[in-house]
Amino acid sequence: MHWIDWIIVIVPMVIVGIIGFRTQKYVKGVADFLSAGRVAGRYVISVASGEAARGLISIVAMFEIYYQSGFAYGFWGGIAAPIGIVLALTGYCAYRFRETRAMTMGQFLEIRYSRSFRVFAGILQSIAGILNYAIFPAVGARFIVYFCGLPLETVFLGWTFPTFALIMAIFLFVAVFLATMGGQITIMVTDCVQGILSYPIYAIIVAYVIYRFSWFSDIAPAIFSRPPGKSFVNPFDIEGLRNFNMFYVVVGIVGSIINRMSWAGTQGYNTAAKTAHEQKMGGVLGTWREGFSGMMYVLLAVVAFAFLHNAKFSDGPKGANQCRTVLAQKAFDDVAKGEKYDDVREGYKHYLATGELTESFGVCLDEVKAEESAESSAKNQDPQKTKDFGEVAENKIDKEPMLTIGKTALQSVSKGKAQVFGTIFGQMRVPMALKYILPVGLVGAFCALCIFLLVSTDTTYLHSWSSILVQDVILPIRRKPFTPKQQLTLLRIMIATIAIFAFFFSYFFGQVDYIAMYFAITAAIWLGGAGACIVGGLYWKRGTTAGAFTALIVGSGIATFGAIGQKMWVGIIYPFIVNNGMLEIVTKIVEGASAPFEPFILWRVTPDKFPINSQEIYAATIILSIGLYIIVSLLTCRKPFNMDRMLHRGKYQREGKKIEHRIKGVKDALLKLLGINEEYSRGDKILAWSVFIYSFGYGFLFLFVTVAVWNFIYRWPNEWWSNLFFIQFYIIAGLVGIVSTVWFMIGGIWDLNRMFKRLRSKEDNVLDDGRVIGNVSADDVALVEKVDHVVLEEAHSKEDVLEEKLKQEDDLEDLENLHKHEDQ
Repeated sequence: MHWIDWIIVIVPMVIVGIIGFRTQKYVKGVADFLSAGRVAGRYVISVASGEAARGLISIVAMFEIYYQSGFAYGFWGGIAAPIGIVLALTGYCAYRFRETRAMTMGQFLEIRYSRSFRVFAGILQSIAGILNYAIFPAVGARFIVYFCGLPLETVFLGWTFPTFALIMAIFLFVAVFLATMGGQITIMVTDCVQGILSYPIYAIIVAYVIYRFSWFSDIAPAIFSRPPGKSFVNPFDIEGLRNFNMFYVVVGIVGSIINRMSWAGTQGYNTAAKTAHEQKMGGVLGTWREGFSGMMYVLLAVVAFAFLHNAKFSDGPKGANQCRTVLAQKAFDDVAKGEKYDDVREGYKHYLATGELTESFGVCLDEVKAEESAESSAKNQDPQKTKDFGEVAENKIDKEPMLTIGKTALQSVSKGKAQVFGTIFGQMRVPMALKYILPVGLVGAFCALCIFLLVSTDTTYLHSWSSILVQDVILPIRRKPFTPKQQLTLLRIMIATIAIFAFFFSYFFGQVDYIAMYFAITAAIWLGGAGACIVGGLYWKRGTTAGAFTALIVGSGIATFGAIGQKMWVGIIYPFIVNNGMLEIVTKIVEGASAPFEPFILWRVTPDKFPINSQEIYAATIILSIGLYIIVSLLTCRKPFNMDRMLHRGKYQREGKKIEHRIKGVKDALLKLLGINEEYSRGDKILAWSVFIYSFGYGFLFLFVTVAVWNFIYRWPNEWWSNLFFIQFYIIAGLVGIVSTVWFMIGGIWDLNRMFKRLRSKEDNVLDDGRVIGNVSADDVALVEKVDHVVLEEAHSKEDVLEEKLKQEDDLEDLENLHKHEDQ
């Protein structure tokens, strides 16, 4: 990069670091470190959580998806529009969870089910979350190496280090430093500042892309070149897509409902709001928050595709051909390390430079092709399937010959390395194209933006997974409570430990699947059964501990076996099947099982990929866990759970206005659908109605329902779809981006100032440390007596008194219920 770009990268990072360093003085207790003292407002939550949840790895994953599937894939996401509106406006799960005053999801699970379930869930959640996060450093560091044009190896004091490992170490150190200084307070403040600084960068990059690339002459010709069944623009012509298709969309929608609040990657944000209402309004603001950011990421992926596939941009030192060559050589050298790769490395280098194959290199390619041909013949597939596979292979060779030949060459030495090469090539394709597209200045601005996303996600996830291990595994097992100092020290040690694990996992783990698919399979270890337990626990009084255990064990078990199968398929499982003469029967069973669901579910037994993808495994875990949770709970429920006490409603309400949760009439039902209640100010109501009209009226009824019905009657040509997406992603998104950029910059700065004032005046409650006593949070001291200043020794001695009073309260409720039953 140019020196101007490096200045643009460094200055914002220094600003964020200084602000983050000054926030540590506000950390006075465990609640401050874990939940930012529960004093955050809606704009801080919206801006900061959006920055943290996005993440650099999510951007790379989005680039992968849109590069493969384009606008056509995104259109079917409109099915979820009304669902997402209702979830956001009603505060589905988020509002009730905040009402419990639980500091972590595990604390809620103990209140709702049992301490043993909290520990079991905490262990599974930690394993899934840490494995899910563990590739973040590698993807982020490799992005920086490729986008900034850094060498693959760096010599320092006579020692040679992989550059991406040094980048990982640097940014993990920064993340650990920020996260351990002030916990959630520092994380939330720095994420919010990074988000505010990012808004103008989004606007500038979008403006340049619109200026540089004409939609109709540069982008449209490229996206129209896709083969039938894999259209970039026509949602009714995507039946040939294997991974990111309609099934992927539908499972994602169902998962967003069932697993709402289940994923704890941004756990600190779920408990940081000053009230449940502010928590909900922060989510509602998320509809407008995206602005230029969502627009930018989609456009960059599509522009990169156009750059690499439009002949207009092929030639020259900054052309697409040079970009592909540099990417292919760098990715190949990144993977093919060591003496055993010398021959294929030299042969591939010669091919990239001249377009010709050396004799030895050509021989190794012929051997691999002959082996694959023999395996294909052994499968004895029907002619139509063989034809389909031939067309897919032909398309791959035509579109990406450098990728195909590189993978084939590596297969002659290591099939695993061939998969990793294909994964890196696919992940870095868009970043490399952007390096060639963006001018000096904007390269630095985009790099700064990506580093913001990298650091914000690292700090948030390290904090979340460490707090789950400490709060939901160690704390419940330990009989003697920690002192605040001990608890904070342990949290900081755990943050550093997880960072070290992530470094080594990222360094040694060879990713072989799309990022989105890796997310799906690792997250399913927890999400497979968690959604049923959490949603059922928040909304169904008959859910039981036995039902929760069953759902979580079965869902997580299926996901774990699926992950093992994917990892071991190429090297162990498939060779075992072939060597034992089982290929034909396994093929018939597996492919026959998916036949009724084709083309949306398409299982094929091939040597290079597990037949069932991650999203399909995820779907199986959701279906089974929900069914088992309901059945087992109904069989084991002896007494309905006291939901009012858990949610601090009715006679248990501690603060705020009395909220009427029952629905009275049609008008009240509509207001409840919009989430409007007694807590809403006039501005809140305007915001809720604006979100509803924009998302439901424009996003769902017009952009999805009207267009879909029209196309069922009369199919649009590609040009009509192109015009629609131009209006949607250029004109409308641009107008929303202009308004939201100004709106959220002002709102974020104003709300940050208010948050600091609340932190300075806040009183600490030493009992608010994540423990559960009896069946409520330990900070519910109002059930014992109102205490203005509770010292630690008193807090511990009051546990027995509190638990006894809770038992007495349960006995009185049982007696009252018995009398009511007798009267009836």
